[in-house]
Amino acid sequence: MDMSATKKETPGKREFNRIRNRRAILDAARECFRARGYDNSTIRDIVRRTGLAAGTFYNYFSSKQDIFAALLTDFLGQLNHNLTETRKAARSADEFIYSAYLALFQATASDPLVYELAHRNDHAIREQFGADILGLTMLSLEEDVRSAVEHGLLPDIDQEYLCAAFFGVGYELSLRLAQRAHKHPDKAEAEARKATRFATNLFLNGLRLEAPLP
Repeated sequence: MDMSATKKETPGKREFNRIRNRRAILDAARECFRARGYDNSTIRDIVRRTGLAAGTFYNYFSSKQDIFAALLTDFLGQLNHNLTETRKAARSADEFIYSAYLALFQATASDPLVYELAHRNDHAIREQFGADILGLTMLSLEEDVRSAVEHGLLPDIDQEYLCAAFFGVGYELSLRLAQRAHKHPDKAEAEARKATRFATNLFLNGLRLEAPLP
């Protein structure tokens, strides 16, 4: 047997096992949180669902809070990437707003548990990441809005207020959407599109109201 070949294969297999075990733990944690709630779930509950040895768990995570942070980091990392890509690809105000909200709401609907956990643990998020959940989710919005205004996609209005409005609508609607998708997972995609249409119409109508108010 070629021992050098065996040695070359070993790191790859080890990395595969590492990824598989980490994913098994996170999947088990998500199911535990869904079934029992975050506060009522224990590390023992999670380990039992994985089929792994208890000692294996601590090779990856030291606490339940670490698992929560990993779930949230994975969720936000992919979401921020998708939001940035969709906003940069927009060719009109309609597309800028619709595509960004659709990316946000589809992510929330597909994994509403993570969003609900983040909301219920907002204080822990601030301590660990130094920002609130909204700032993490909409990390690059200000830059994208500024670019959209410069390219004429959005009107040149108060960008600070506009971003705050984007933040608030996205955050609050996502929480409601997460609750609905959690109760009726078969309707999650439809709810995501319903929320997207609502938010888009709200902003487009608001942006086009140019008559001065008293």
